[in-house]
Parts: sequence; structure tokens; C-alpha cells
Amino acid sequence: MLGRARRLRLETDRMTLRLPMHADYRAWCAIRQDSRDFLQPWEPTWASDHFSRKSFTNRVYWSQRAVQQGSAVPLFLIRREDASLLGAITLDNIRRGPAQAGTTGYWIGQPFARQGYMREAIKALVHYAFHSLDLSRIEAGCLPENAPSRKLLENCGYKYEGVAQSYLQIDGRWRNHVLYANLRSDRRGRTDVG
Repeated sequence: MLGRARRLRLETDRMTLRLPMHADYRAWCAIRQDSRDFLQPWEPTWASDHFSRKSFTNRVYWSQRAVQQGSAVPLFLIRREDASLLGAITLDNIRRGPAQAGTTGYWIGQPFARQGYMREAIKALVHYAFHSLDLSRIEAGCLPENAPSRKLLENCGYKYEGVAQSYLQIDGRWRNHVLYANLRSDRRGRTDVG
């Protein structure tokens, strides 16, 4: 089972998506620290040990276990031309049985934002979820005012489904989120976002 986790790689035009490795620690710290002001308004409050080696090591082991258990697919975005770590994407909360669903979450370092990298990553992960994991529904949520994230989801085939009240604690406060879903067999047509 661990071999499956180590072999998990998704290729896009410009990137390799793979599980985090211990050797990524410094690059991960650098991009997260350099992008702190860009990321924090959209994320849960960072723990006091967010940048500790122990916390990162736990993240690496959690990633391996999650893939082995089939509960999540957490991947780092690595640009092939220079092996730079750009960000991360996770298919989490994978539910089997009648649901056959999962939830997408992602972040990208500020220097790499709005260059199409996350669009490539989302499309690759959704394809993997539908065709390799046999999921039927991929969900995502973001803050209503996060227009770039909403546009990104819509450009990747996600459709607006509604608003979840007090959905997640973001930057220390309970926040409403707009909810989107991408369906393997989608006959809903275009939906207008209010």
C-alpha cells in the first residue's frame, strides 16, 4: 500500500503533482512564509507550530496514510522546468458507498497565482478522481468574496450550488462559503451565480 502512495503522480502540461516529501520542507516553508499575507485571509488560522519541522513531518506521514486508506489525495504542485514548489491541492473527505464523493481544497504561492497552474492542477485531480478513483461528485467551497477562486472553479467545470452558513473557521472567524460541485455525469447545464 505504501508503494501506491509513493507512485502517485499526476502530470499536467507544466507540472508534476505528487505527495509531499520530507525534502520539500524548506521550499514549503519559504513559499508559505513569502505568501503569508496572500494566503491567510482565505485559510484557517495557522497553528503556532505551522512552520516547525515536526509539523511538516506529520503532514508528510498524514499524506501517505491518507492515500493508503483512500480518505484523501494530498498533492504538491511541482513545476517541471525548475522543480519549484508552487502550491498544493487536496482531494479530501473521500466518501465511498452511495456518495462516491470528495472535496477539493487548494492553495498557491502568490508569485504563481493567476498563471493557470491551479487550473491545470484542478483539472488533473478531477480527471483522476472520476476515472481512477471512480468518484461521481467533487465538491469545493470558498469565501463569497474570493472572486478569483470562484472563477477558477467555474472555469474547471464546477457549478454553483448554494451557500453554507458558518461553514469553516477562516482567519479565526466562522465564515459562510459558497458551494460548488463538479459531477462526472453533469446534465445540469449552466447555472447563474447570484
